[in-house]
Amino acid sequence: MRSGRGIRIAAISVGVVIVALIALLATRGTSKPIASQIVGQAAPNFSGRTLDGSTFELSRHRGEWVVVNFFATWCTECRLEDPQIQTFVTEHADDPVTVVSLAYSDDPESIRTYFASSGATWPVIPSDTGRVALDYGVTRVPESYIVAPSGLVVQGFFGGVTAAELDAVIAANGGMAVTDAGMGA
Repeated sequence: MRSGRGIRIAAISVGVVIVALIALLATRGTSKPIASQIVGQAAPNFSGRTLDGSTFELSRHRGEWVVVNFFATWCTECRLEDPQIQTFVTEHADDPVTVVSLAYSDDPESIRTYFASSGATWPVIPSDTGRVALDYGVTRVPESYIVAPSGLVVQGFFGGVTAAELDAVIAANGGMAVTDAGMGA
């Protein structure tokens, strides 16, 4: 009799844990706008060697929208947002917009392996990004910032960002037709 009750309690406990885990995973994929001090400020410039061996420098993209995305391969939410970022990149292939991802506390070899298999087509800086993360005030990943053509950070997001959210921020800040002069640079 006693062992039957113990099994029942164990089964209920496992069920509660599974429901809690499902609830956690279901709510983690939503992004939240950041009330960061960097929003409304000039985006800190940075440069770094990308996975393909080229150099990415933010200041060279003045006049374009730039999504600066901090990620890690060990971060489940980061992996879940990658298809959304790829959708955004693909939909805006002919627009003045660039995405760049910067590793956050990750191993460069893990990053190379992950992005080689993921099909990502945007620049990824796999190492030496600690200073950039500090400049942007990154506290966790994924974290993304949208830089207007003027060079101002217009929005940031905690959590996985979607293509629709990126499009909405750009539309709310003048759209793709906005130029440097149009943003009051």
